[in-house]
Amino acid sequence: MNDDGTRLFTIGELAGATGLSVRTIRFWSDEGVLAPAARSSGGYRLYDTASAARLELIRTLRELGLGLEEVRTVLAGERTVAEVAATHVAALDARIRALKVTRAVLSTVARRGAEAEEMTLVNKLARLSAAERQRIMEEFVAETLHGLDTVDPDIRERIRRTAVDLAEDPTPEEVDAWVELAEMLQDPQFRAQMRRAVEFNAAGRRPGEPGGRSLWFAKRLVELVAPARERGIEPTGPGAEQVLDDLFGDADRADVLERMTAGFDERVARYRELLAVVNRQPAPPHAEDFAWVVAALRARAGR
Repeated sequence: MNDDGTRLFTIGELAGATGLSVRTIRFWSDEGVLAPAARSSGGYRLYDTASAARLELIRTLRELGLGLEEVRTVLAGERTVAEVAATHVAALDARIRALKVTRAVLSTVARRGAEAEEMTLVNKLARLSAAERQRIMEEFVAETLHGLDTVDPDIRERIRRTAVDLAEDPTPEEVDAWVELAEMLQDPQFRAQMRRAVEFNAAGRRPGEPGGRSLWFAKRLVELVAPARERGIEPTGPGAEQVLDDLFGDADRADVLERMTAGFDERVARYRELLAVVNRQPAPPHAEDFAWVVAALRARAGR
């Protein structure tokens, strides 16, 4: 009995009452987080009901992942349980995000059938920070626009605003899209193609010409091509010629094809599609209309 008449428990009795092992209770006592209430005449540790309640708190905190030092600060009143819990929630959130990225990377590697070298690249690209991903995009944009002061201002602004916003918890499809996009952004051939498309835009504008002409052309293309496609007119069929005449007039078809393929071919369409997937945005509209025009021009190349 304690001096106040309350019952004291041996470490074995406390273990039996709480379901914890004697070894665990002894370890926590040795670490100073569960001090005995008294000692027996033989020097054995004795515990009271307050010790049992403290033991339950220790067990709960440990099961929630707190280290012994954190448990000690809570028991000493240096930090509240709420403060420690908030810290662990943040840590768990970060861990969960990391695990989701790991899962997405492994899914991408499995889907690609990647070997060790490619797996390393996929993992590295997937774990880049948001700032590092945006830096890759900004370098691509800077090279595309450098020195081309006469580019349509609306187009220039759209290119400059292009962002890469991969989610903190990306799906395997989003990781796959980002890896493919990053490879494309760093591909010298694709960089040269995008640069050439912007050069065509800059060369087609007169000094002082107001912006918006490029967007007007895109709108005009959709207005002409979408109804033709709905009517079942094939790009290789005779009905396509009238659509091309309405859109380009008597402009040289070879020159037009070169301009169109620079800015609207399969790789550019894929680039825009990947951006949409990575940024969780709707698929780019009217891609099929632009592809129809390119196909129609190619069908007549060399005639």
